[in-house]
Amino acid sequence: MSALEAEVSRRVVVTGAAGKLGRAVVAHLRTVGVDVLAVDRDGGRDPRAVAGEFLQVDLTDYGQVLEAFTGGADEHAGGVGAVVHLAAVPAPGLLPNAVTFANNSAATYNVFAAARAAGIKRVVWASSETVLGLPFDTPPPYAPVDEEYPPRPESTYSLNKALEEEMARHFCRWDPELVMVGLRFSNVMDVEDYAGFPAFQADPRLRRWNLWGYIDARDGAQAVERALAHDRPGADVFIIANADTVMSRSSADLMADVYPDVEIRGELGEHETLLSIDKARRVLGYEPRHSWRDHVYPAG
Repeated sequence: MSALEAEVSRRVVVTGAAGKLGRAVVAHLRTVGVDVLAVDRDGGRDPRAVAGEFLQVDLTDYGQVLEAFTGGADEHAGGVGAVVHLAAVPAPGLLPNAVTFANNSAATYNVFAAARAAGIKRVVWASSETVLGLPFDTPPPYAPVDEEYPPRPESTYSLNKALEEEMARHFCRWDPELVMVGLRFSNVMDVEDYAGFPAFQADPRLRRWNLWGYIDARDGAQAVERALAHDRPGADVFIIANADTVMSRSSADLMADVYPDVEIRGELGEHETLLSIDKARRVLGYEPRHSWRDHVYPAG
């Protein structure tokens, strides 16, 4: 039995299961022996892309969410032990601001509230690197950035993510047994996306907006597994990025060129991520296993 199976003995609901990260998470959890109910809504995504058990749910409707979590839908069992909430309008600028906020805030509140009503004690949800101050038109306070400074949302999408983190803290205050883990995912990439990385190299300013960070979807899925096994009650947040940047130039050189006045804390490895994953490594045992370099510049 894996550490995750020992901690989460019942099924896990994954929302946003048809998205880029969602597909990777569902596949990974099933691979390590977890019973997964994949949840998404029809919004241009094909539910058939999610193998295994699937339920179409509109997360902005609290009744649908509660029914999904308690086994009320025909042919879908209850006994949910944890929720992984990945569903959202995935970025700023895709829809009008008010639409993004209305959808994402309602969906997350309904997931948190329905989990509490159903007696589910573990919730992992997708926060975002954007709360760190992206797109860094105002330079970061220091680098590598970490979880030690307050959220600095610069868009409606990011504002909602910052409010989700605050909401989780209050849900845990209401129920001290709750374990709620927010993962501040960097820009999610599939293997096929790496073919575009050489185009970033000529101009470092093309990707300065998130300090040249990214997260391989497979490593994002690993982070979710680690977060589900986390057993410390309360709300906590973690930056989840890959161990390197999207650039061939060194991290120190990038900062000196683009953000020369930003304090560098500690010694930087050659391509070390500027979105610090030290806390995720220390607390969750997270360690990225993949790099775009393995696909674009393979050894030999």
